[in-house]
Amino acid sequence: MRSHHPYDHRWRERWDSKQKKRARRMQRDWDYRWRVRHRWHQRWHHQHARFKHSLGARLIAVFMLLACVSSGILWASMGSAYGLLWAVPALLLVTGLAFGMIRHMVRPLHALAMGADAFRRGEFDHRVPVIHGDEIGDLAVRFNQMAADIQAMLDGKRALLLAISHELRSPLTRARLHAELVGEGGSRDALLDELAQMRDLITALLESERLGSGHSALQLADCDLAGLAREQALPGVVLHVEPGLPVLKLDRLRVQLLLRNLVHNALRHNDAARGAVRLSLVREGSGVRLGVRDFGPGVPPESLPHLGQPFYRPDAARSRHEGGVGLGLCLCRLVAEAHGGRLALRNAEPGFEASVRFG
Repeated sequence: MRSHHPYDHRWRERWDSKQKKRARRMQRDWDYRWRVRHRWHQRWHHQHARFKHSLGARLIAVFMLLACVSSGILWASMGSAYGLLWAVPALLLVTGLAFGMIRHMVRPLHALAMGADAFRRGEFDHRVPVIHGDEIGDLAVRFNQMAADIQAMLDGKRALLLAISHELRSPLTRARLHAELVGEGGSRDALLDELAQMRDLITALLESERLGSGHSALQLADCDLAGLAREQALPGVVLHVEPGLPVLKLDRLRVQLLLRNLVHNALRHNDAARGAVRLSLVREGSGVRLGVRDFGPGVPPESLPHLGQPFYRPDAARSRHEGGVGLGLCLCRLVAEAHGGRLALRNAEPGFEASVRFG
């Protein structure tokens, strides 16, 4: 049998050790390259996501691309005798494509503007569509969250006010019954008058909160506006009704409330020496415009934008007996808006005019 030299085993051991070291070195090199590649891959995705999220970066890229392509077209056209014949249409085409890309990027701004207009009209249930996942998209998400928070806050306020108003009506009714048992005299009349004002205030608060939900609070039916206007033809009121007015779908009780508030407000501030209060109904398109005008001192111009707000009175020094609590015009505004109209208030010089279009 052939015997092996002892150095053969040592040589094989050294060879195996070198191969293992080489394999480990290659494995470390491969791991290092994989980590570097993965790191660059992550950086690329991160920068790409930042680029897609940044509106400014994308606009700059479009402008740079437009400048480069336009320069290339102009440079190529200079070497041809008829270069301008194709260069001008090419430049117009490239400019149109760049305009379309920019318009697509900033299109969500129009949706945000429409949302702001809806908020200005009090439509807090409006939501802005999230079109792109960029900075404008983040703004739209925050805008919608703000709308939801405001709507929840207003709903909570409305529910609280309705609950308080309902709870106040029972003790107020009992207090009025007890006041009826008091002996005749000035104190009894003053107490009953105060209780009546409190009742009217609570009723107005309840009605304003119900009308806050808009059209859903109405009970629509065929309504004769001319007949309602004749019911308000009080002494000192001149009625003008255009013949042949259409019958409209309205909430009779709410329109009656609007007419009564407008007429009583005009009578309170009218100067009879200048003329009587004018209540008019005229056809306007397919609808009817209702107008009430007095000949009083009017309203300061700086107070006109605030009329119709709850508890606002142009003259803060007036008492409730002279100017009310500031809910009459607010109710009129809510009734008009619930019917899809708008309460228009203006100084008629002389006097003051309120008008609403129904239908």
